[in-house]
Amino acid sequence: MVGRRRLGRRFGWLWAAYAVSAYGSGLGFGALPLIAVLVLHAGPAEVSALSAVGPAVGALIAVPLAPWVEFRRKRSVMIMMDLVRFAAMATIPVAYAFGGLGFVQLLAISAVVASAKIAFGAAGGAYLKSLVRPDDLLVANARFESTNWSSIAVGPPLGGAAIGLFGPVTTVVADALGYLLSALSLTAIRDREEAPRRPPGKPATHPAGTGPVRAGALLDGWRHILGHPVLRPLYLNQMLVAGLIMATEPLLAVLLLRRLGFPPWQYGLAFAAPCVGGLIGSRLARRVVARFGRRRVFRTVGTLRAVWLIGLAFVRPGVVGLVTVMAVELAIIISMSLYSPVLATYRLEQTPAHLVARTLTAWSTGQQASIAVLTALGGLLADATGPRTALAVAGLLILATPLLLPRADRTPRPGPEPALDGPRPA
Repeated sequence: MVGRRRLGRRFGWLWAAYAVSAYGSGLGFGALPLIAVLVLHAGPAEVSALSAVGPAVGALIAVPLAPWVEFRRKRSVMIMMDLVRFAAMATIPVAYAFGGLGFVQLLAISAVVASAKIAFGAAGGAYLKSLVRPDDLLVANARFESTNWSSIAVGPPLGGAAIGLFGPVTTVVADALGYLLSALSLTAIRDREEAPRRPPGKPATHPAGTGPVRAGALLDGWRHILGHPVLRPLYLNQMLVAGLIMATEPLLAVLLLRRLGFPPWQYGLAFAAPCVGGLIGSRLARRVVARFGRRRVFRTVGTLRAVWLIGLAFVRPGVVGLVTVMAVELAIIISMSLYSPVLATYRLEQTPAHLVARTLTAWSTGQQASIAVLTALGGLLADATGPRTALAVAGLLILATPLLLPRADRTPRPGPEPALDGPRPA
């Protein structure tokens, strides 16, 4: 079974680092906007800016970091990014205690944490590829996916209770400590990681400290993605799907809490309970790929991610409305949690070792930018027409995204990289 497959002690520590960070972030889910509202009495425009501008700026900061990450030891980068996030989040309770907390500080912290998250993910993907066997990549990514959804299911309700008992910065402290514990878990991996080697023909000057960054190095990740016949459509599809799904979150909050009068506990339940679907989908990923092949997963499950969102436009008050939201979210999450580890594994398999960090940074930056832009556009549309109309538009637009999915196996065959479907187990 997938859950019992042993991937070694080093992966165990890496998974532990991911878990404590994920659960810390789960407890601190939405902590910065919440503090902005409860402590700084920020208005809707400021909260929207905190949710969109901070991560967008963080994505821009992460772009020039990508070549630096590429030519550094990945575990050291991950530890550094954890410590950066710990230090940034730790400034909030300190400033709060001394009465000096301000909105600009929250905005800066949001950008720093977002850029460090992208750099950590880029280094983590490259490190994972070197840590486990190619046949185990899907198992490893499925475990990360499962951990992510379980942290979202458990963290926000506990975080809300902790804020009610101990005050508004409690979950920020938990989030900061999660990053610190993650860094300590990574430190426990005792093996010495080899320094990355430049591929033949590349200039000797690079961000590791021997000279200036080659200008084209900043774009190498995008060149690889857009030049690959399968990664390109997967990338464009992922940007739109992620952007449209995330754009509905603030719209649904306004619809449920203000227009339909749902109490906060029902709103939290509507999002937390369906996250159990993430455990289902992630555990099914390897079996589904083994039986049907990755190409069919990309086409079928990639399409299923898109068909449910329109249901949110038909939510009504009361128990029926609550059940509708939970059913739609459950269907989306099962599809996403099955699809995501398969996509993550394929992306690593199809990316040369010397391009992994830049490719993952380009992927995350594009996705983050899409989320920021579509969230802002959704907010403007909701102001003009109402949240239900904006939800309907998002639901209709996402129905077109499966057209971007690859229709055939066009994975380049030469070289050691596996084909899109690959050999199926007997």
